[in-house]
Amino acid sequence: MELECSRDATIKEESPMPTIQIEGREALQASEGTKLVLALEDNGVDMLHRCGGNSRCTTCAVEVLSGDAPEMGEAEAATLRNKGIEDPAVRLSCQIRLENDLELRLIKTASSTGLEPGPRPQD
Repeated sequence: MELECSRDATIKEESPMPTIQIEGREALQASEGTKLVLALEDNGVDMLHRCGGNSRCTTCAVEVLSGDAPEMGEAEAATLRNKGIEDPAVRLSCQIRLENDLELRLIKTASSTGLEPGPRPQD
């Protein structure tokens, strides 16, 4: 039995995973394209997501201190506008899909508010 080996094999270069630095915590990494809220929850970050990641509340809001977050969509912009939040650095973690490294500050946490986090957001 003879095996053939292709000389034209292509090695796929893996892109590095985005790093998330949360003020006062160790950095964590998550796969590109992951919702930020899920990356935070999966790494045990004390946070809220009361509407289940549907851009209806602002409990998962974070302040982006540095990094390049994706452009804000209309649903996120409308929710922030309706809640009177005008700071362009404030974003809903349920609406950000990770592409690049980010440095964040959590605005509300389950422990500081005494609230239950809420249902796990869908991917």
